[in-house]
Amino acid sequence: MNEIMVAIITGVFGLVGSVIVAVITANSTKEAVTQKLTVAQAVTDTKIDELTREVRKHNGFAERIPVIEEQIKVANHRIEDLERKTEG
Repeated sequence: MNEIMVAIITGVFGLVGSVIVAVITANSTKEAVTQKLTVAQAVTDTKIDELTREVRKHNGFAERIPVIEEQIKVANHRIEDLERKTEG
């Protein structure tokens, strides 16, 4: 009978120890995952900010290109007019 009691007590303490280790491990793992997610989110935010800046820069060029094209057309017409005047 004593042997059964010793086995039961040993089993209970072993189970309690295993549960404590599992809880501590789960908490430390949760903190590590949270830390990694925080870092990953910061990197993502930085990349999005950089892409936003580049898109705005590109949009500025996209707005100015038609204006430049129109100015080139006008300049080409003026050059053609000057060439006609010098030929004739």
